[in-house]
Amino acid sequence: MIDASDPARDAALAPLHVLGALALELTAGAEVARTGLPQGDAGHLAARIAADLEALEPEASRLDLVMVGAHYDPVELLRPGWPLHHQLDELAARAPRDGTHGGRVIAFGSHDERLPGALMPSPDHLGGTLRLVPFLLSGVPGDVEPVGDRLEAVLLEQGMAGAETALDAQVAFGVRVEHARYLTIHDLTAMTSMQYDHAGLGALWPVLETALLEPDGDAWLDAPPEPLVHYAGGEARIALFSPQAWHARYAPGTPCDTPDGRDRLERRYQHFQARQHQIAAVLGAHGVAVNFVHCDSAEGCRDAL
Repeated sequence: MIDASDPARDAALAPLHVLGALALELTAGAEVARTGLPQGDAGHLAARIAADLEALEPEASRLDLVMVGAHYDPVELLRPGWPLHHQLDELAARAPRDGTHGGRVIAFGSHDERLPGALMPSPDHLGGTLRLVPFLLSGVPGDVEPVGDRLEAVLLEQGMAGAETALDAQVAFGVRVEHARYLTIHDLTAMTSMQYDHAGLGALWPVLETALLEPDGDAWLDAPPEPLVHYAGGEARIALFSPQAWHARYAPGTPCDTPDGRDRLERRYQHFQARQHQIAAVLGAHGVAVNFVHCDSAEGCRDAL
């Protein structure tokens, strides 16, 4: 048996990265000139971010800062496996080391208006007022872990970006920035949870949270009148009830032997279907695979999923 305080085991489990983002709160309705920056502008913004993070946590300067000169919707960052940050890590692994002491600042910008790899922001998620410039800090576990702990403790309350950083981002992206601050990926996850709760999607959050934080995990949304959802095996399975099965599960006491009764049930069923598609759209936007499973029996619906 491995002792709970075994140093070798603890080192192996220690984090190698701190995942974060520069969050830009934009003026609603204002024009966005560009979503990606050329290499020179990306490098300049990366240097500003590195200086801000060092001011918040001096030991951050010991780590590599890797960022992309582009801004994204939160759903593009909050996906199982953190694919945007993973792509940054893969690209940074190819960057040469120059032998200098301390962390490197590595920025990826566009060439001929194309960003490297799979880093192009999706046009499907433009228009939101919160846009995120992702970055990661990487290094040896003994350096990363204390920096990560410190940033988790301070960024949400004290992580305002420097005035020069906010202005540079505003000019470079051609946007109107109301506020600019730093968030860890866990800060962003917690903030999104609250936003979804306020938007009436709180019941779905445990399923989405499992997909994000424990992609191999298992979670259910089984709380009528909500749709039935089972997350397992890396996908969300949504029960697609026949009208009869839906009636038996969601409206067993509602009569259907009069025209008015049938009309009321039909409206409720249509509302339920719209809710199903809303939930499927939210999960899909977060990169969670969705599979609709036909259910003709209310009693066997969980087994079908």
